Amino acid sequence: MGLREIEARIAAAEAAVGRPAGSVQLIAVSKVQPNDRVAAVLEQGQRVFGENRVQEAQGKWPGFRERFEGIELHLIGPLQTNKARAAIELFDAIHTLDRPKLAQVLARLAQETGICPPLFIEVNTGEEPQKAGVLPAAVDGFVAETRAMDLPVQGLMCIPPVDEDAALHFARLAGLAERNGLAGLSMGMSGDFERAIAAGATHVRVGSALFGERDYG
Repeated sequence: MGLREIEARIAAAEAAVGRPAGSVQLIAVSKVQPNDRVAAVLEQGQRVFGENRVQEAQGKWPGFRERFEGIELHLIGPLQTNKARAAIELFDAIHTLDRPKLAQVLARLAQETGICPPLFIEVNTGEEPQKAGVLPAAVDGFVAETRAMDLPVQGLMCIPPVDEDAALHFARLAGLAERNGLAGLSMGMSGDFERAIAAGATHVRVGSALFGERDYG
């Protein structure tokens, strides 16, 4: 499936629920993708990409940014506190703020450097013990905590459990965001982004449907 088809499906999903065209941002998930596949998507005009690891992005994107203007990078994987400084220097948004310690480190770095990209709080909507993310019951308090630190929290992010109806989790995330006055909803991936858009997603993260299956070698 190519970029144009993904864009057309996003536009159709927006129109189906009466949302304005262009209200959903496509994040092309380029993690573990070979450079030739990423370059091909860049050459088609896509400029917003998602990476899982700071170190991989550090190796991959400086060269692309020399060749292509207007690239926007989103961190969509877990962030270790010792990589936080590198992350705020490299990424234009971070979708995985998931714990108080990381919030404290980002707040300190923002004071030191004067920069902090827009942040999304990762919510563990399925309350899965093996997953990162703030539990739904703790979201209100964590949002208040981050606001007290003057962190630029724009929205919430989730990855639903693979064996449950994703739409229920998208609705849950949307309710939490609305209750806390947050406009951003980072939710929906290759297999369910249309349902996420119907539930109010502002950012969808599409990888395998766009690039093909990853080869983890």
